[in-house]
Amino acid sequence: MTATALHDPACRRCPRLTDFLDGVRAKCTDYFAAPVPGFGTPGGRLLIVGLAPGMHGANRTGRPFTGDYAGQLLYRGLHALGFASAPESLAADDGLQLIDCRIANAVKCLPPANKPLPAEIDTCNVFLRAELAALPGGGVVLALGHIAHQAVLRALDLRPGGFKFGHAARHPLPGDRWLVDSYHTSRYNVQTGRIDAAMFTAALASARDLIAPPP
Repeated sequence: MTATALHDPACRRCPRLTDFLDGVRAKCTDYFAAPVPGFGTPGGRLLIVGLAPGMHGANRTGRPFTGDYAGQLLYRGLHALGFASAPESLAADDGLQLIDCRIANAVKCLPPANKPLPAEIDTCNVFLRAELAALPGGGVVLALGHIAHQAVLRALDLRPGGFKFGHAARHPLPGDRWLVDSYHTSRYNVQTGRIDAAMFTAALASARDLIAPPP
């Protein structure tokens, strides 16, 4: 895989993350343990932005939200609303396809304790800028969590003050596009009741309903 505006598989811009991944790769030799590329064809009218790869999910499989708990709610919802060919994502080669949809993360590398530093989010923002540049007019961004929400605004050079994060909140963006917020589909959020399947599906349906038909 060669470097593009959307992804650099050999990226080592963040010393803390690269050192951490080097250690993970040494211990888990069958893990992907590298910057995780986006999933889905660039230019899909729905762009989902998560936080970062999970240790035993995308960091293991090499595909966002694949093989971990956070992906369960996500892919079931995508399938129910016609954005995915199957309701379950277990491995990068399982044949699941996205339909008019792409999934990316604010940070492409696994961070220690699942907590990227602000400088690491800023450094990785160049790739999110490219993802957003590929989002066509009439498209919608679904940000999973406050950090993803802020990363999207930063990538678009927008001040966060006018875009308050809230579950199912909808914000108009330049270029006839929209930003919709959702709580992250993480195990913690599900188990604490912060989000459930009905809540996520409602936010996803709100995003779907904002997508403008192609000209």
